[in-house]
Amino acid sequence: MEKPEKIELIGDFVAIRWDDGREDIVAMSRLRELSPSAENMGERDLFGRRVGGSGPQDHSGVRVVSWSPVGSYAVGFVFSDGHRTGIYPFPYLREIAAGDPGEDADQGDENLESNGHS
Repeated sequence: MEKPEKIELIGDFVAIRWDDGREDIVAMSRLRELSPSAENMGERDLFGRRVGGSGPQDHSGVRVVSWSPVGSYAVGFVFSDGHRTGIYPFPYLREIAAGDPGEDADQGDENLESNGHS
């Protein structure tokens, strides 16, 4: 499972270098739009049905103000609109960066270096 080696905030974009050498640039507004938080995407009930959540919306102009590792499997971003509850597991973050976000993501297992952006 690939993990970020370095994450940088550059203008309106988040640049990610992965441990397999791949480099991605993702618009901050896209990260906010696709936040996997329950507030944004809802939650699944016991029967697997999605309940609640406002779903993806346009978040043009919203920026990432900081980020930090979450355990050894994900990244948490803090956005300029105050949103901070989305946890982006590495596989989901990589899907977003590739332009193909899936509904479910597995979790990574390595520590992420915050490089002073937390």
